[in-house]
Amino acid sequence: MTLRTRSKPRTVVITGASAGIGRACARAFAADRNRLVLVARGPAGLHAATTEAEKAGSPVCAILADVADHRACEAVAARAEAEFGPVDVWVNDAFVSVFAPFTEISADEFRRVTEVTYLGYVNATRAALHHMLPRDHGTIVQIGSAIAYRGIPLQSAYSGAKHALQGWHEALRCELLASGSGVRVTMVQLPAVNTPQFDWVLNRLRSRARPVAPVYRPEVAARAVRYAADHPNRREYWVGGSTTATLVANALVPGLLDRYLARTGIDAQQDEEPHRADTPDNLWTPADAARDRGAQGRFGDEARGRSAQLWASQHHGLLAAGGAGLLGVAAGTLARRR
Repeated sequence: MTLRTRSKPRTVVITGASAGIGRACARAFAADRNRLVLVARGPAGLHAATTEAEKAGSPVCAILADVADHRACEAVAARAEAEFGPVDVWVNDAFVSVFAPFTEISADEFRRVTEVTYLGYVNATRAALHHMLPRDHGTIVQIGSAIAYRGIPLQSAYSGAKHALQGWHEALRCELLASGSGVRVTMVQLPAVNTPQFDWVLNRLRSRARPVAPVYRPEVAARAVRYAADHPNRREYWVGGSTTATLVANALVPGLLDRYLARTGIDAQQDEEPHRADTPDNLWTPADAARDRGAQGRFGDEARGRSAQLWASQHHGLLAAGGAGLLGVAAGTLARRR
């Protein structure tokens, strides 16, 4: 997919910008020399992301902040507007997670995942809307997941947060539509992505955590986010055939999918290599505080660089028209044969 370069730079805020998908998004938006406000907890990763964007020609305002703190989100929005003027696009990506059976996750840990992965989006969106609504302009892109529709074992805290995010996003979108607002919100539902998260989530499994195959490169996700920011009238975009298959299966045969994931989901999220109990995690403190982790994880050999489903999600109108055309041709052919 070739992306059109915009002639007019925008002010873009990205949370979770120091690594993984957020880092890839920073690179994608920097390609158009947008004015970037990069938000993260880790100083080393944030510094590296800032350096990359500035080398690409983007002015950058880097802010150390935890989105679980609503006051910090309000301060980010205020500083973004003061530095670069009105915020045009806000991308919510920051999250934390725990890989463990539900009974092995403490109440504090579960709350922390919820406060960052769900309420962090809520806090940041509220801060963005405070500035966007009065001028009736702006786009907010939420980074979602197939897990927003389909919970999986060993990720109960993350599954719960993403489900909550989905319900809240739908309610907010309805409210904006009802008010006739020019502010747009959209969501990008992602498959498994090759990011560093699997090496820094809090892990209580016997082995190292891994994404459920197939795995995609973070640049695929970033292209989807950038496209969604340019085309925010769609309620959501699906990336990856696995996302589509999961969502369709969950809608049609959820009980069967429960049993399938119970049988395969636990082993599919673990490598053969044992997990070291002393491995640092980023639940309470950033894992990239002293060392940059970049956008890529350790699964580069298997990560896919393209998604046919993303193209289909972006061109559903064209596909529908093509399908209708084919049906028309078929109907005409049958009529002539009669």
